[in-house]
Amino acid sequence: QVQLMESGGGEVQPGGTLRLDCTASGTIWSINEMGWYREGPGDQREMVATTPNRLTTTYADSVKGRFTIARDNMNNAVYLTMSDLTPEDTAVYYCKLDFYATEFSRYTVWGQGTQVTVSS
Repeated sequence: QVQLMESGGGEVQPGGTLRLDCTASGTIWSINEMGWYREGPGDQREMVATTPNRLTTTYADSVKGRFTIARDNMNNAVYLTMSDLTPEDTAVYYCKLDFYATEFSRYTVWGQGTQVTVSS
């Protein structure tokens, strides 16, 4: 069974920086995509940043130029560095892993979520 462990959330002042880490454990044959999503108060879950491979990244327009996603295939990990944070970035952030357990068995798992609060 594959599980995701997230860390790095917390409270920061506007303009501050936080880094979120997510590491997958369990049997993984190959990773299709890793990414970060978030749910703000009263909002639906939205994509923040994804990386289908180590060289390709996609960002939500609201975070472009401020957030950076990075993937470590050797450690089955993905990181999100968030800079110039604003109160609008306050949300629970979830890590998502889309992977193959075998050549023909594809799964998607989510982390438990980590709270990010931006407040003065």
